[in-house]
Amino acid sequence: MTTVQDDTGKRYLLLKRSEHASLVRDPQTGDECYVQNDRLDTVDAADELDPVAQAVSSPVRTLLTTVHDEATLSLLISLADEGPLDIRTILDRTTLCESDLHGRLTILTGADLLAETDVGGERGYRLTDTCEAALETIRFDLDESAAASDPDMDMDMDEPSNSSSVAGSTSASASASTPGPTGTLESN
Repeated sequence: MTTVQDDTGKRYLLLKRSEHASLVRDPQTGDECYVQNDRLDTVDAADELDPVAQAVSSPVRTLLTTVHDEATLSLLISLADEGPLDIRTILDRTTLCESDLHGRLTILTGADLLAETDVGGERGYRLTDTCEAALETIRFDLDESAAASDPDMDMDMDEPSNSSSVAGSTSASASASTPGPTGTLESN
């Protein structure tokens, strides 16, 4: 897919070019429109994927381009789960040597994913808002994941039903497959 830029600097994905105008798509919104060809320039091949990547939120792009291994991702997830940790605790919990850990902490801090903080009078690290937003986007709920992987588990048993048709269809399928009392799964 070719990337083009209009005379204001806005980038688009070129969908179709005709004699006088081109059909383009805004990669951030998905909106399509025609732009006069004399207002469009082709973007260098090295920069072509930039507009496509803009469809991913900035915090997630930062996380994806900075974190290259599971050890670093595990460090960030530990900080998300436990809050700020002092450097001694981080070093004790990781399999990384002190030098490798220092390098990763420096890179993560430079990318605005971590920030230095004081933890119990010692230097420590905490997640930045950017990192918290990225992890919130990419992480999944372990309970939902377990339920999704277990076909015998009814996923809506603990949550109130928002639709009587869902509850009705659940009870109908339950009564058809298992003998015993029937009814709806609606909450009181």
